[in-house]
Amino acid sequence: MEYEISKISESDIEFPNCLRTIPSRPKVLYVRGRLDLAAPCVAVVGSRLPSAYGKQAVADIVGTLSRAGVCVVSGMAPGVDTLAHQTALEYDGKTIGVVGTGLDEKSFFPKPNLDLAQKIVDTGGCLVSEYPAGYPAARYTFPQRNRIIAGLSLAVLVVEAKEKSGSLLTAEWARKQHKPVFAVPGSIYMANSKGCNWLLKNGAKACDSATDILNLLGIAPAGNNIAASQNPEEQKILDTLKDGAKDIDEIIKSTQLPAQTVLSLIPVMELNNLIKNIEFNTYAIKTS
Repeated sequence: MEYEISKISESDIEFPNCLRTIPSRPKVLYVRGRLDLAAPCVAVVGSRLPSAYGKQAVADIVGTLSRAGVCVVSGMAPGVDTLAHQTALEYDGKTIGVVGTGLDEKSFFPKPNLDLAQKIVDTGGCLVSEYPAGYPAARYTFPQRNRIIAGLSLAVLVVEAKEKSGSLLTAEWARKQHKPVFAVPGSIYMANSKGCNWLLKNGAKACDSATDILNLLGIAPAGNNIAASQNPEEQKILDTLKDGAKDIDEIIKSTQLPAQTVLSLIPVMELNNLIKNIEFNTYAIKTS
């Protein structure tokens, strides 16, 4: 992480106007990279242990948002946050990581995301914190940083969240800031959906595609290319994945193709950007 940390006080012209009027606004920000809020920003947060369904939702929604020119804001945490940043970069989009520690390498948390942090800055995004270099992670710093995630954003999307998830705190900050909150609906039997379904019962807007968010913001989605292949066996795999992500065994069963055929086609389809591995040999159609 060899780049400078700049300090922006609320008296400076560079201090984001969107943070000047929020409750408990930060008095100072520390920034690595370029804090450019010219593009509309949307926060994407959720479980640290997302299901395959949650991972696919992040890939589809964030991919479409990024292609439409939306800057994705999240908290650099494991799980949905990390996937949101990674997906934005995958589609050449901008992303902002709001961190609950100092931005120096020694203090930065979580350590496994140091390389991701570097890539965010190298591709024109930035890292933001209200804590100076040398400030370590603490129990209170992460809930506090959630108000900045919401404050930088025009809307907040919660992908998956348990009943007591920290993502619900970000949604609550958005409500206090009069920002729209979106939630991805989930199964009533999944613990990871309890928080989202609670949000939906208490005023959040349902989001089953990025179009829900883009429509609210008045942004036209970029044209989507429907994944297709000239190879009939590859097309069979794509057709079965239109119903949602599936693991290898489910693909073989659904397509009724020989196992060896599926195993040989999957890596080729990945290389051709038709599908992506979202977890443990579970595949989904890639947004294009």
